[in-house]
Amino acid sequence: MGQLDGKTAVVTGGTSGIGLATARRFAKEGAHVVITGRRKEALDEAAAAIGESVTAVQADSADLADLDRLYATVADQGRRIDVLFANAGGGEFATLEQVTEEHFDATFGTNVRGTLFTVQKALPLLNDGASVILTGSTAATEGNEAFGVYGASKAAIRSFARTWANELKGRGIRVNTIVPGPIATPGIDGLAPDDEQAAQLRDQLASTVPLGRMGRPDEVASAAVFLASSESSFVTGTELFVDGGAAQV
Repeated sequence: MGQLDGKTAVVTGGTSGIGLATARRFAKEGAHVVITGRRKEALDEAAAAIGESVTAVQADSADLADLDRLYATVADQGRRIDVLFANAGGGEFATLEQVTEEHFDATFGTNVRGTLFTVQKALPLLNDGASVILTGSTAATEGNEAFGVYGASKAAIRSFARTWANELKGRGIRVNTIVPGPIATPGIDGLAPDDEQAAQLRDQLASTVPLGRMGRPDEVASAAVFLASSESSFVTGTELFVDGGAAQV
C-alpha cells in the first residue's frame, strides 16, 4: 500500500531532474500523476519512464492559456487534485552588470509568475486538505555570485508559501517549500557552456556541501513524498531543506 494511493498529483516541470524523479515516486506511491513540460519529445520520454499512472500535458507554466488547458485536462478526466508540486523553473548566471531585461523577465516569468498562476488556477480543483509544494532554492538566502535574479525569484517563492499557507488554512490546504541545495540535474549542467566547465561547476558545488557531494533528484523526491502525504499532516508554511547541510552548517 502506497502513501498516495488513489490520489491525483500534478507536477509541473516533470520531464527531468527533480520533477521527473518526484513524479516517478508519486506514481510508485499509488498516485495518478499529471506532468507538464514544454518539449513534447522530453514529455513523451518522461511519461514512458513513469508508466501507466500518468497523464502528460505539454504546457509552459508561464503561459496562462497553457495552465488553463492543463487544468481542463484534469477536470475532463473527472479528477480533483490532492497534491500540487509547482516545480517548473530555471535560471542562468548573470552578474548585476550583466543582467538584461530579457534575463530578468524570463527568470521571473517562469519562477514567480508561473508558480503564482499554477497555484491560483488550481484552486477550484484542489481538494480540501490538499498539499501544495513549491520548489525553492538555497540561492534565496546564500547570495551566490551571478545568481542574484534567480535567488530573488526563489526568495519570492519563500514568501508565497507563507502567505498562501495562511490564506488557505480554512480549507486545510497545506503549503510548503522544498529547498534543494546543489542537486545533480540536467539543469545544473545547462548552466555551463561545455562539458568541461559543467564538471568544474559540479566539483565546485560539491565542495560547498558538508556531506561532500551533490545531492540526487531521488533524494529530493523522497522529501516531496513526505510533504505530499499524510505523514506531514501538521506541517505547513515551512521550508524543508534537502541540501546536504549547505545552508545549515
